[in-house]
Amino acid sequence: MPFDSSLASECMLRIILNKKATFWLLLSIPALLMLREYGAGNAIAMDMLHPTGEWSARFMIFAMILSPTVTILGPRPWLGWLVQRRRALGVAAFCYAVLHLIFYVVDMGNLDDMLAEFWALGIWTGWAAMLLFVPLAATSNDSSMRALKAGWKRLQRLAYPAALLVLVHWIFVHNNLGPALVHFIPLILLVAARYFLSPRPQTKGA
Repeated sequence: MPFDSSLASECMLRIILNKKATFWLLLSIPALLMLREYGAGNAIAMDMLHPTGEWSARFMIFAMILSPTVTILGPRPWLGWLVQRRRALGVAAFCYAVLHLIFYVVDMGNLDDMLAEFWALGIWTGWAAMLLFVPLAATSNDSSMRALKAGWKRLQRLAYPAALLVLVHWIFVHNNLGPALVHFIPLILLVAARYFLSPRPQTKGA
């Protein structure tokens, strides 16, 4: 039988893409590029706030739209591949949020200034979202799923109030509704569609 180089290349590509390390490398590319710019002195901490926050929101939204997309479209191989990596997307959202927080602290420079603006709507919502991200990221592993059992899914529903807080944080920090809605409207529409398309439990007659 002749050797099929294209088939061998396809198999090798699948093996590489299915490795967790490869997926994590892909998720880290935006951070590596941003850190390179910062390390080279081409950007200051303030310049890093918007892109790190945006990437955190994007990965969070990406992770959250997978379940409603499966409900609407039904099982698909590519969707199954992404669903298997949903927890990695959520953890990546948390890691970019941590990076966002670090650059915020560096940019502010001192605790007094941070406390002075804490109760601004665009600020405390960011802190509250970060607080909700912590247990979500900390339990995004097989051990936590086994230990928490049914409680794990209930805990993961914290992603919804966290997303709402991130949306408010984004709108009021930048005083700009458009970019935030461009990112969040697909999530809102998909979650709403999933709710209306999901079968309702049948109620027994009297």
